[in-house]
Amino acid sequence: MMSEYDAIVVGAGPAGATAALTMAQKGMRVLLLERGESAGAKNMFGGMLAYTPVPEKLLPGFWERAPWERQVVERVLTVVGEGSSTSVAYHSDHGRERPGERPYAGFTLFRPRFDRWYAERAREAGVTLLCGCMVEGLVVQDGQVGGVRVARSEGVVEAPLVIACDGALSFLAQEAGLYEGPKPEQVALGVRALYRLGEQEVNERFGLSGREGATHEFLGCTDGIRGGGFVYTQTETLAVGMVLHLDSLKEKGIAPYDLLERFVASAGVAPFLKGGRLVEYSAHLLPEGGIDMVPRLSTGGLLVAGDAAALCYTNGLTQEGMNLAMTSGYIAGAVAAEAVAGGDVSAGMLALYEEMLRESSVIKDMTTFGRAVDFLHRDRLYSVYPRVVGRVMDGIYGTDGTPKLNVGTLGRDALKGAVPLRQLIGDALEAGKAFLW
Repeated sequence: MMSEYDAIVVGAGPAGATAALTMAQKGMRVLLLERGESAGAKNMFGGMLAYTPVPEKLLPGFWERAPWERQVVERVLTVVGEGSSTSVAYHSDHGRERPGERPYAGFTLFRPRFDRWYAERAREAGVTLLCGCMVEGLVVQDGQVGGVRVARSEGVVEAPLVIACDGALSFLAQEAGLYEGPKPEQVALGVRALYRLGEQEVNERFGLSGREGATHEFLGCTDGIRGGGFVYTQTETLAVGMVLHLDSLKEKGIAPYDLLERFVASAGVAPFLKGGRLVEYSAHLLPEGGIDMVPRLSTGGLLVAGDAAALCYTNGLTQEGMNLAMTSGYIAGAVAAEAVAGGDVSAGMLALYEEMLRESSVIKDMTTFGRAVDFLHRDRLYSVYPRVVGRVMDGIYGTDGTPKLNVGTLGRDALKGAVPLRQLIGDALEAGKAFLW
């Protein structure tokens, strides 16, 4: 039976909406399926979208039109010690006058609003958007994907090509045999609370004006569990949360909401939230396995993009995902359009998608920081070293009337009994491999 659509995209997040929009602009009949009641309805997001040129290619004037919350002009990293904290701040004046002017850090988002708006742009381009539709599996004939099974009375929707953008667990990629699913050490749990303060209050507390934004990341606030905390400014709310490695969380046996409550009440966070009203709490799994977690990305009739392809990375200072999702969706849409137009959606033809990704910034950046993933699995980075930093800073700035010690002596004293010399040297060498060489 002839299909009504040339392609089906599963998931209306940044990757799926980008892929659908790309194909629609090339004249394809596209069906975009979303499990939530609307695009973005089920998304938990407490971070920011790092710049990517992709949406501007599809929608000229994108950054002036899109409903982002604040343009980030300040990023602060705070290392929490025992009774003290040490912060490093990056501030940029670029992009203040014109949103999207380079260089700049990025934009904070409220995903339900942003995703809804973005999916609507795809619908205006001719995409058929169907929300509240649960995709239960793939239609496979003669070893090639040819549609999806949905939890509706019609049961099956056929198309020559499917693009899976169905999130970090991607049951479709698993069903297609592209990978076995994520391992606990490759996944993080993000927990986030949203506090309403008011736009003026947010500006005053963070020293901002207009639509300027700030992000604060915290290390050493997780009771030894691998991960960190964050506070991100939105227009009139603050997104406050933690990202915690799932295997470490399970090993420690601490409930994530207990950790979040302690973080919210901590000295570095509580003043930001004073008088704020809790309006939302949510949790979500994030791919944290880096380049080694990326599965096979295509087979006959199927491409995988965004979180479903594990295209997300952290290097200890930044975490990027949405920009990678949009780029992968754009490339997937372009390859899909070429394949369908040529009547060849075989595995051989669709392998072009992975080749193009490897030539893009997506895989190149993930490869650059590939060693950081293993390095960041050292538990002492989240417990021992933050305490050492705190002790050194106490020695530098604290005074009791006795002679001061030089920084080298303070460092040696702080490390005594905390980190064996051999381990310290090993960590330093691995840090160099992960970030410098």
